[in-house]
Amino acid sequence: MANTYFPLHVHSYYSLLDGLSSPKDIAERCKEIDVPGCAITDHGNISAHIQFLLEMREAGKKPILGCEFYVSNKDASIKDQNNRKLAHMCILAKNDAGWKDMVKMVSMSNTPELFYYKPRLDLDRIAQFAQKGNLIAFSGHIGSHMANILFGEDGSIKDNWLEEGSKLALELQDIFGRGNFFLEVQLMDYMNFPLQKDIAECIREISRNTGIPCVATQDAHYAKKEDADDQRILLCTNMHVTIEQANMPGFELGGFFKSRQYHIPTYEEMKEWHTEEELQNTLKIAEMVEEYNDILRSPVLPKFECPDGMNADEYLRHLCREGWKKKIEGKIDKSKHSIYADRVKHELKVLQGAGLSAYFLVVKDIIDFVRNNGWLTPTGRGSAAGCLVSYLLGITSIDPIQYGLIFERFYNAGRNTKDHISMPDIDIDVPKYARDKIIKYVSEKYGEDHVGQMITFQTMKGRGALKDVIRAYGDLSHDEVNEITKNIIEEHKITDELETMKKQRGFSSIILWCLENTPNK
Repeated sequence: MANTYFPLHVHSYYSLLDGLSSPKDIAERCKEIDVPGCAITDHGNISAHIQFLLEMREAGKKPILGCEFYVSNKDASIKDQNNRKLAHMCILAKNDAGWKDMVKMVSMSNTPELFYYKPRLDLDRIAQFAQKGNLIAFSGHIGSHMANILFGEDGSIKDNWLEEGSKLALELQDIFGRGNFFLEVQLMDYMNFPLQKDIAECIREISRNTGIPCVATQDAHYAKKEDADDQRILLCTNMHVTIEQANMPGFELGGFFKSRQYHIPTYEEMKEWHTEEELQNTLKIAEMVEEYNDILRSPVLPKFECPDGMNADEYLRHLCREGWKKKIEGKIDKSKHSIYADRVKHELKVLQGAGLSAYFLVVKDIIDFVRNNGWLTPTGRGSAAGCLVSYLLGITSIDPIQYGLIFERFYNAGRNTKDHISMPDIDIDVPKYARDKIIKYVSEKYGEDHVGQMITFQTMKGRGALKDVIRAYGDLSHDEVNEITKNIIEEHKITDELETMKKQRGFSSIILWCLENTPNK
């Protein structure tokens, strides 16, 4: 495919306080510059993958799912200052199997055994997955093993750089397999950072010496050039400095403050910096990546071992009958029994129709473990208290009929489609001191590979975002900042109004809403 290329080294805002663009921004940029698709390679995590996959497909562009891993020089389990410095390596999933391996790699990098300031792996651990042939990697940008090996301790290029660089390149090719490893050439900012050009020429010579092909990449941290100012605010927030401090000589990430070149370039821009072969190799890599088909499947619940040969549906109904005897018979007026019976039948029809019996059995099992250990058990927070099945099982302790709580607020079958079943959400509040013991119990019973922990991302909006911007410029006092921002309304108080703004204008802004609707303040 002539006159185009495939961006392979791109960060979203899941590269926290470092990358700026949302997956939607990246997809729209791909449409704007007419490239066939894009890879996502956030630092140390794959949190953007599902959203990125959906946005790219909606835009009619090919997504490639990847990660820029942190790699230690020595065994990643060695936790000391001599092994704290990390190199970066971009790895892409060739197929569904490669993506599943990538999930395992990210999980491994975050284990207590290996995490040290950042989630990290070493080359030996990467090789455990790479040698299956389902991953593609490239190395050569500043901060990678390949670039780092070219320099001596004094910062100058080594006399034997070609020998050492070629040795490492062949070692990495052995790890990933012939055809799955490329030498990365990055030149998007050589005008402001001449070292990029020196490294690129070394990488090209290593390629000629080893026969390993070069591929053109760009270290994109935002979608468009004009986004550079906003990304600088993120960096200032992350590093607790002002823009003035960031522009001082010797600042670690000073390149971002001197250049607007860390965007997703057009083909014409890339053509100025790279050979046609390097650009065509981006398309070659894209062709090697298969369509991901097994990532968006419905959740797979663990198999629950039921007694007496019962299946999950039968056992759930049995437990509801047992709960009825304890909580309804003899305690609720018989004249109301039909109301309870109709509600239970309705809930079971909905929940079992969605294949969720095992979910409730697992949650009950966890609650029973908490209760049997004498720890404080939850009463039922949020919409889960509206489920009578949960009450009969002992998951919650609030009778939803008595308090007029609605089941559909907890679980609405109308959200389900043929291809997607919505999962319930039951919060289990437990004492902090028991948390690790409960996680251990669940992991041991259901398998460590079936247990994952949730992560919550906070966004910078409204008052907090404006404060970060003002602090980055560093020319106002704390009191002045508070005076400017005190009348910005919190998001949850104007949710409906922001939704209306989004429908009318295609975007929503807390600050703009406040400016337009509280003019006297």
